[in-house]
Amino acid sequence: MFIVDRSAALIRPKQAFLDWLNALPGNDIVLSLADVRSDCTVIMIPEVTEPEDGISYIDDLAERLFEMELASWVEDEALWPQSRTLKLFWEWFDVEIHMGVMDSVSEDIHNTPSDHNYH
Repeated sequence: MFIVDRSAALIRPKQAFLDWLNALPGNDIVLSLADVRSDCTVIMIPEVTEPEDGISYIDDLAERLFEMELASWVEDEALWPQSRTLKLFWEWFDVEIHMGVMDSVSEDIHNTPSDHNYH
């Protein structure tokens, strides 16, 4: 095991996100909150010693994270909420900060830029 000089943030949709998703036109599959919270996005963030520092970092990335989460469920940006504010982000998503990250794989991590995180 290797200690990684990063922390992690788990982005988990809330009921408000699910309500929007289930209300989309042409959506014939009704999802539950358990469905949308079962395989969530995890991002590595700079190493933090206090959860509040991780939340502050997420605040700075909220617009991009919001768009990434929306795109992972709905590709048509016309269906996305037009006003994607920081307040709306926090109404639609829970964020868990995990300060310690361990790597159990001895091979190097290879970073590939990604605009979207599809489920």
